[in-house]
Amino acid sequence: MKTEVLKNIKATESEYQKMISDALAEKKRNSANAELEADNLVMKAIHDAEEYKKAKLAEARQNAAKKHDEILAEGKRRASELKERGTRNLGRAADLLVSRFKERLHAHS
Repeated sequence: MKTEVLKNIKATESEYQKMISDALAEKKRNSANAELEADNLVMKAIHDAEEYKKAKLAEARQNAAKKHDEILAEGKRRASELKERGTRNLGRAADLLVSRFKERLHAHS
């Protein structure tokens, strides 16, 4: 009877040792899986951040190009207006210059 009890104790002890060993192996696997998943999440986050950065840079370049074109168009429009006003006033300016020249010419004579 003692031997039977000892055999049962040994068998139970062996069973518990196997359960402990299995539990430790499962813990290791779970830890490795969690670490792998964490690494994958980090890599995905880095990739997503890079994609976001590229998209924002492209958007900023597009906005800058649009603003540049608007500024250029406004400058051309204003230059055209100034040229048109100058052309309209050219005759009167020439007449004024000639009349003042004549006045000075007559004043010195």
